[in-house]
Amino acid sequence: MRARLAEPGDLELLLPMLLDMGFVDDEAALRDRFPLFCASVDHPILVAVDEGGALLGYAALHDLGQHLRSGNTHRTVKLDDLYTAPAHRRRGVARLLMEAVESWARSQPVRYVFWYANQGPAGAAYQAMGYEPDGSGQEGFDFYEIDLGDPHDRLAHPQRGT
Repeated sequence: MRARLAEPGDLELLLPMLLDMGFVDDEAALRDRFPLFCASVDHPILVAVDEGGALLGYAALHDLGQHLRSGNTHRTVKLDDLYTAPAHRRRGVARLLMEAVESWARSQPVRYVFWYANQGPAGAAYQAMGYEPDGSGQEGFDFYEIDLGDPHDRLAHPQRGT
């Protein structure tokens, strides 16, 4: 099992996962958007694949770009989606994808990766991987963050504008 960047040809295998995540406004529009996201440096999509090339899950990121005041010093990326196909859950796919997310972030000028997860199964999975939640101020959800920089020059989340 390995992780790689998604390619436009992955859409048909990813489509059931994207639809299962919900909130798809229009499937035709999603089909149009997908290759643009694959080509975008601001919206990387990482996929987990098995030895035979079957897609097992994906992680969708959104690089928020440079900050006006601090440039790349506190550059932040939001993890929009992390999904493991139901038949492959509890087999390390999500862990592999999170390792790929962290590796990708370290290869960029990224300081923080953050996301929100429900306080049910998703939150439990992140906590099992060692991520610690903070309250988000939104009922039923927690805030998670990976800080890839020096903890001595950390900015509080609201000060980063994310």
